[in-house]
Amino acid sequence: MDSPQDSPPQDPRQNPQAEVPLVIEEAQREPVLTLPTALTAYILLLAVIHLRVLLPPEIENWTIDVFGFIPKRYDSSLLNLEIPGGTGAKVWSFVTYSLLHANLTHLGFNVLWLLPFGSALARRFGAVRFFLFLAVTAAAGALAHLVTHEHAVAPMIGASASVSGAMAAAIRFAFVRGSFLSFSRSDADTAAKVPALPLSRALRDGRVVGFLAVWFGVNIIFGVGAIGVDSETTSVAWQAHIGGFFAGLLLFALFDPVPRVRSDAADASSRDVSDRI
Repeated sequence: MDSPQDSPPQDPRQNPQAEVPLVIEEAQREPVLTLPTALTAYILLLAVIHLRVLLPPEIENWTIDVFGFIPKRYDSSLLNLEIPGGTGAKVWSFVTYSLLHANLTHLGFNVLWLLPFGSALARRFGAVRFFLFLAVTAAAGALAHLVTHEHAVAPMIGASASVSGAMAAAIRFAFVRGSFLSFSRSDADTAAKVPALPLSRALRDGRVVGFLAVWFGVNIIFGVGAIGVDSETTSVAWQAHIGGFFAGLLLFALFDPVPRVRSDAADASSRDVSDRI
């Protein structure tokens, strides 16, 4: 009589109760910094538009005059000042200026900041909301620049107001447990769609306040970002950054499709302490 050890193996199809090894496929985790399609398209658009620097100087200057943001364009007292673009430029330049950059360094810096913050925001908002959000924050930056540079003739160009708005919006959920800046994050889509902190709660979070302090300090002291360009000087339009930043911080809720977390739940979910992964 054969012992159990010597019994021939049974066909699982003949004995349904025979043990069959279970194969469990672990869901693949997508890297957090994998670029979503909407952000990739936006970066490619900026790169293609920047090829204008290969055009003859007179055409490039015309492009900046027509599509850059020029505060003097809105000065009704200067009846004899002719600025290319006419009436239409008074409308579209609130957004189109953000698609132009002075040089590769200017473009590269904005893209670099967009990689973490823009990626998370594009995943959270989806393409349509993401592009509309960039346009709104660009317009807010232009408005802030107009208010503080009422008689400026130099065109302002650069996506920094939109980048600042994206950063401000992202910090509303960046420090919540499981988000893209969290130690306990999962895949990129999940990390981008954690419930956001209420604004009042976010402004009491030490990490958010610290981020705000550093960001404002860097922009005011060093003026990194959107650039005003003319033939003789290059200046930094830091007021536009702040305008875009405040727009992103305050208008985030109007674009956010993810249900909001309760204030008491936010207190618990925003702590990344005990079981960090």
